[in-house]
Amino acid sequence: MTYKTIQRLHPAMRDDIGDLITQRPLPGPHIDQIDPFLFLNHHGPQVYPPHNRGLPFGPHPHRGFETVTFILDGLLAHRDSAGHESVIGPGGVQWMTAGRGIVHAEVSPREFMQQGGPLEILQLWVNLPPALKMTEPRYVGLQRDQIPVVESDEGRVRVHLVSGEYGGVTGPIASLTGVSMSLVEMKAGATFYMNGLLDRNIFLYVVRGVIEAVPDTVSAFHLAEFEPQGDELTMRADHDSLLLLGHAFPIGEPVVSHGPFVMNTREEINQAILDYQAGRFGAPI
Repeated sequence: MTYKTIQRLHPAMRDDIGDLITQRPLPGPHIDQIDPFLFLNHHGPQVYPPHNRGLPFGPHPHRGFETVTFILDGLLAHRDSAGHESVIGPGGVQWMTAGRGIVHAEVSPREFMQQGGPLEILQLWVNLPPALKMTEPRYVGLQRDQIPVVESDEGRVRVHLVSGEYGGVTGPIASLTGVSMSLVEMKAGATFYMNGLLDRNIFLYVVRGVIEAVPDTVSAFHLAEFEPQGDELTMRADHDSLLLLGHAFPIGEPVVSHGPFVMNTREEINQAILDYQAGRFGAPI
């Protein structure tokens, strides 16, 4: 048994979207993906004033991958062309499988635009293998109290388990591809340990705080890229920290992306554009 070791650290790059503070560690100047994890936007933290315009993500299409959205603070309203609709609050998660094609909107509900308030959101894109790129779209929205919390190190580590298994607990979302996703809270001085990671790629982004993994220190707004070898992960928190942690088997197939579409060939991208323009992504929203 050997530990996963950090190969390189990737800082998030500032790329605001209108008045929405946005930092993006993936993709970056020195990394395209951590297969199957494709993209991460860290929106906020910031405070919106009363009578704001809210989030700018009106109706737009996707095909060929999944979006996993963590609402750390604020409110997020979801509506899509498959008929799903929800408003998720702080600590909740939205998991959407775009599959063969979906149009969705991620906006601020009316009460948030009227009253304002704090906002912080993480959105991660997770690739689908060729056999599942045209699967039926689906959506699951979970509030904070629907996500199990697994404690370790005498309660100093709290794992908010969204999918996968940890500590004998299974997350509420059944990933199509066996992806494990969680938010991990660590108190200063706490130690986190995980095993069973052989041949799986690690996705570790530090939202807040500072942690030590093998052999580097990782501070907030940094993504850690790990060597593929090893089957154990250990971390120690230097300060109170919050981490986005995922792991999955790599897909190992070509990735061809164009805006909101992620496929395996340019021809499939062209077909996605034609299908969207022809209205084949579901009912209008």
